[in-house]
Amino acid sequence: MRKIEHIGIAVKNLEESNDLFTKLFGAAPYKMEKVASEGVNTSFFMNGPNKIELLEATNEDSPIAKFIANKGEGIHHIAFDVEDIVSEIERLKGEGFIVLNEVPKKGADNKLVAFLHPKSTNGVLIELCQEIK
Repeated sequence: MRKIEHIGIAVKNLEESNDLFTKLFGAAPYKMEKVASEGVNTSFFMNGPNKIELLEATNEDSPIAKFIANKGEGIHHIAFDVEDIVSEIERLKGEGFIVLNEVPKKGADNKLVAFLHPKSTNGVLIELCQEIK
């Protein structure tokens, strides 16, 4: 893992949250995207070298809707940039982590992604991200 790629925050209303974070950072989101396969609308903010992703559920069955129903709005995941997501998945499986996606899938912001189960990471959902080239 090379660096924190972004921090994902689950929100009930993306439009209202975009307004809030625009005021907080003094800049609008640089990108908005729908990820139908995950049932989310996303927006991305830059704050210095750091990236924040806001995630709003588009249906009641999405992971974000379930997260908000159980825990409320807040930090959903921490994403780490990796050079080779396939080999990183294998390495982490070998270390005993529970990998939720044995095969990486297309995520937001031109990334291949895979997740580690919070049961194996002290309660934190970890996302692995690799830029699609």
